[in-house]
Amino acid sequence: MRTITRSGLMILSLTLALGTRTSTAAEPKVGDKAPEFSMQGSDGKTYKLSDFKGRKAVVVAWYPKAFTGGCTAECKSFREKGADLKSMNVAYFTASVDDAKKNADFAKSLDLDYPILSDPDKSVAKAYGVLGGAGFSQRWTFYIDKDGVIREIDKKIKTTQAAPDVAAKLKELKIAE
Repeated sequence: MRTITRSGLMILSLTLALGTRTSTAAEPKVGDKAPEFSMQGSDGKTYKLSDFKGRKAVVVAWYPKAFTGGCTAECKSFREKGADLKSMNVAYFTASVDDAKKNADFAKSLDLDYPILSDPDKSVAKAYGVLGGAGFSQRWTFYIDKDGVIREIDKKIKTTQAAPDVAAKLKELKIAE
């Protein structure tokens, strides 16, 4: 029988607290086909990546947990500073592993004008490599072109500037024209 040392327990606790990925699937990379998804939106509709193929770029901005400070700031940024996004040929979403009701309540509380996607069984979060050790998704944004190819993965999100940063990245990538 193995005994966990005090330092081993501290390392394990720190690893879980920092949200180290738990998925054994390979994390998608820029240039890979984006994993297909089908998730319920806070507006009650179901959204599939394949629905946009050949028509629009797709941005999925994962966040850890509804009704928390950073996630509220990020979602409000998309509502308050999303004018440039609305003029682009892009479908954009925030997403989390919260259930559909919680995300619907969160979207309503913020009066959002775009849908939040829910992945309560965490299968999409695992496929995208964003599931953290504590069971929440990490704050990563995926930029997917009209052909379904990942063109950028942003892992350094400034929550209050999320929408302007996404618009600038889409212009730089020239995938939402």
